[in-house]
Amino acid sequence: MSDETTRAAHLLYEMGTLKNQRRTGWWMAGVRDPESVAEHSWRTALIASVIAAMEGADPAKAALISVWHDTGETRSGDINHLGQKYVGTKPDARDIAADQTAGMPAEVGKMVRSAVTAYEEQDSIEALCAKDADKLECMIQGIEYRAQGHASAQRWIDGSRGRIKTRSGQALADATLEQGSIDWLYAAMK
Repeated sequence: MSDETTRAAHLLYEMGTLKNQRRTGWWMAGVRDPESVAEHSWRTALIASVIAAMEGADPAKAALISVWHDTGETRSGDINHLGQKYVGTKPDARDIAADQTAGMPAEVGKMVRSAVTAYEEQDSIEALCAKDADKLECMIQGIEYRAQGHASAQRWIDGSRGRIKTRSGQALADATLEQGSIDWLYAAMK
């Protein structure tokens, strides 16, 4: 087996650590066991594909960007906004991606670095859809936590809604705000 293939396999194991890493900002809202970074990224990718389709962009590209948008947190951790104040500068996800992909097949490294760079630089409509999806996912998660009794999640809901930029992302955000977190279940049973 080549060293490049071994490095790619290492990356796959490294990404698996995101399943165990909690999104630390929710602790401030009293959520003891918040969702993992991997769970957040999965739903973000789904949302990005929906927003992109509604915007006439490439859903697959938006989803790919979303899947990779927080993968640097395998090395930096999920540093919440308050914590970022004390670490100086937030680690650059592009630098982490370059380190993560060093020595692996060129096509794989290019794909990962391209997705991370697109998200960080917001250089396409798909990257904008991915960023909006990140904010919308946080907003939806906040609504779900609020429904579980975490009233402090309201600040995340309000803050996320105001940072969504695409027309489709805003429309989806407004639609989620107009219903409860399990209204989908009752609609499906009709």
